[in-house]
Amino acid sequence: MTKANNFQRIRELNYLQQAVLAAALIERMLPNYGLFSEATGFGDEAVLRSALNLCWEKILLPKSKISLEKQIEKIEPNVPELADFDMFGTYPAIDAATALLGLMHGLIAKDEQEFISISKISQATVARFIEYQLTVTGELADNTAVREHPLMQYEIEVLGELIDFVEQMGRVTAENVKALKLHAIADGQTNIGISL
Repeated sequence: MTKANNFQRIRELNYLQQAVLAAALIERMLPNYGLFSEATGFGDEAVLRSALNLCWEKILLPKSKISLEKQIEKIEPNVPELADFDMFGTYPAIDAATALLGLMHGLIAKDEQEFISISKISQATVARFIEYQLTVTGELADNTAVREHPLMQYEIEVLGELIDFVEQMGRVTAENVKALKLHAIADGQTNIGISL
């Protein structure tokens, strides 16, 4: 299954399906932020975790009084600045926070484009990680090497499976969402292959 095909399939999902798919992808990205935070002492993963939980709730109960604007204000100071840290883990941490902010902006503005972007951010995190690994080992980190890398193949496969799951679950209910969340983290690793 090609990458373009996955993005096309996401575009064909309805608004709620796109929202839960985006949230499921962030479930796989968020632990990268936690690892960065542990390593550097910067940021509070709990703030991001709580905001993601509220996003799930908002998707299920669109009329609830949850203020995502307030959550955005809490998250922004927790986004690391690339210039402040000399370690690779800064990138996946920024990507996780950016994806979460995108999800919230998408839910506030009812903008599906934001949800579609999240799968691209997740893939970009994986691509950057592969490039970093290849460079460290002195291998060529061109597009083909990145695309054919097992980690990227796996990311594309997981995205495809999550899309299948969302397509098949029909209506977005609390039960379905719970199953989707479990499915997203069933392999016990983040999107860049770090064990949880």
